[in-house]
Amino acid sequence: MSGLQGTIRGNVGQEQQVRRDWTRAEAEALHGLPFADLIFRAQSIHRDNFDPNLVELASLLSIKTGGCPEDCAYCSQSAHYDTGLKAMRLMEQADVVAAAKRAKDAGATRFCMAAAWRSPKDRDLDRVCDMVSEVKRLGMETCVTLGMLTSEQAERLCTAGLDFYNHNVDTSPEFYDRIITTHTLQDRINTLAHVRRQGIKVCSGGIIGMGERVEDRLGMLVLLANLAVHPDSVPVNLWNEIDGVPVAETAERPDPIEVVRLIAVARILMPRAVVRLSAGRQYMTDELQALCFLAGANSLFIGDTLLTTKNPQREHDVNLLSRLGIVARAS
Repeated sequence: MSGLQGTIRGNVGQEQQVRRDWTRAEAEALHGLPFADLIFRAQSIHRDNFDPNLVELASLLSIKTGGCPEDCAYCSQSAHYDTGLKAMRLMEQADVVAAAKRAKDAGATRFCMAAAWRSPKDRDLDRVCDMVSEVKRLGMETCVTLGMLTSEQAERLCTAGLDFYNHNVDTSPEFYDRIITTHTLQDRINTLAHVRRQGIKVCSGGIIGMGERVEDRLGMLVLLANLAVHPDSVPVNLWNEIDGVPVAETAERPDPIEVVRLIAVARILMPRAVVRLSAGRQYMTDELQALCFLAGANSLFIGDTLLTTKNPQREHDVNLLSRLGIVARAS
């Protein structure tokens, strides 16, 4: 056994030290372990930090859809591409709160509100802050994704009571310029820093299946794992098939076992982060989702729609979790 693999396989079942100095070579060595060894290590770390039979249920609502000036090559909401999506104005607060109540009744403990902006204008941010405060009054955790933020905007969201801010890094530094040119990866890192400095928890992950290499997926995880503070939530999205965007020409559905391996590596690199199965679950079999839970995933988005794309129906999720003996985490 090599020295590196000896380090990787050691200390299973013991308290895991949170590291922020992972190398690509270490991530690749983890990813390449025999499947049983990788899952055993990931599940052991998962049990050190979480109840393995609890999952967090979150709900996601698009509060402002389409017309985004960014050129993200995977996104149906970009104004650069003809995807047939009609741009909509920011929703009314009463409608957002009503949707949050329905999500709570369905079992969600976190309510996420997404707006297709490069960054919010002050007048729009005022309205979003009011929405955050009202959803908080329902007893739910709140999360928003509004694009890039200044430090002052992050402070306003914190004052409104925001719990989480979602801003994905999307992919590896090497692949980033192939899918986005209207803002840089550093712009995203800066927003995460503004949010963290205000005491708001960070939700940041990425997308797989856009034509990237396995090395890019691991590079994305290493980037997140080496931030000054690990994200509190790490969503892993499978790219949803969307006609009319550039990624549609290069996308390739990830091998299911590769998806499980990636979840396991995420759990090992970021042992105390919630790892969420996010977009693209409609492409995943029940067996694949079960393996992902075994590898350390412990959160789901529920609801028939995620922003503009499909999601498994609530009844199907309830049935799957029941068969696995997994229950929803109370807020």
